[in-house]
Amino acid sequence: MQAADVANRKPETPMGTTVTGAPRSIGDRIGNSRNLMGLIFMLPAAAFLICFLTYPLGLGVWLGFTDTRIGRSGVFIGLENYAYLWDDKVFWLSVFNTILYTTVASVLKFALGLWLALILNENLPFKSFFRAIVLLPWVVPTVLSALAFWWIYDAQFSIVSWSLMKMGLIDHPINFLGDPFNARASVIAANVWRGIPFVAISLLAGLQTISPSLQEAASLDGATSWQRFRHVTFPMLTPIIAVVMTFSVLFTFTDFQLIYVLTRGGPVNATHLMATLSFQRGIPGGQLGEGAAIAVAMIPFLLAAILFSFFGLQRRRWQQGGDE
Repeated sequence: MQAADVANRKPETPMGTTVTGAPRSIGDRIGNSRNLMGLIFMLPAAAFLICFLTYPLGLGVWLGFTDTRIGRSGVFIGLENYAYLWDDKVFWLSVFNTILYTTVASVLKFALGLWLALILNENLPFKSFFRAIVLLPWVVPTVLSALAFWWIYDAQFSIVSWSLMKMGLIDHPINFLGDPFNARASVIAANVWRGIPFVAISLLAGLQTISPSLQEAASLDGATSWQRFRHVTFPMLTPIIAVVMTFSVLFTFTDFQLIYVLTRGGPVNATHLMATLSFQRGIPGGQLGEGAAIAVAMIPFLLAAILFSFFGLQRRRWQQGGDE
């Protein structure tokens, strides 16, 4: 009996070998290691980020500390570029314009986008068609949208001025892009028109995740439409709002194409943003170091927006609708 058990017993397989005793291949080891497989799959994305994000960012920070110009390598000058910008009135005007442009446009996009999302969330006829139409301003390339607005704001042939004159509301065309106040309002309106679809569709996706039973329970308790929105819909939607508005603020703060096509920062620098001023000083102006310094000065504002969203998402009352 004991002899039969010894004969039928399988030989133990040492770690790293197959049943036949042959060493396991490298492919088998990689396939059985989740951490190693995850690292391999992350390598292409990491290489892409290093080449097109980390390296340009590091180069831009370095150029901000040099007096590099186009066609001439610069030398390290420390904080001279930033000291010059500290006393540059045009730079501070661009900071003011950027903050004003970002704040007003983001608030309007959020208000109108939320309103549009609530409408599209209702049981409307041709609901899918209207949702597809809403996406058109976001799908159209930014340059084409800017060119369309450039014609709409034309000093002589503006359709807006023509319509208002036909209705008898004005007696001469509006100088949309030639007056500083009008130019600021015009570029903000163009940005709002283009950015509303992103906010609306994103918030609509968030509304779809809210259980209808919560609304029904609130209705049975006698809550009005405003009370249901305030105490049920909005708290459940707040984490989505934080993410959406963070991206909206980042896109608006770094906007370049729309401003450059419409006004190129004019008139008299009234619409210059930090992004457009950085390009103007660095490329047409040839001062790469100064342009890079302006671009680097944008980083604290962008980090503030990201940290606001990050810490906001960690708050329990944002995720659960509570007070803590």
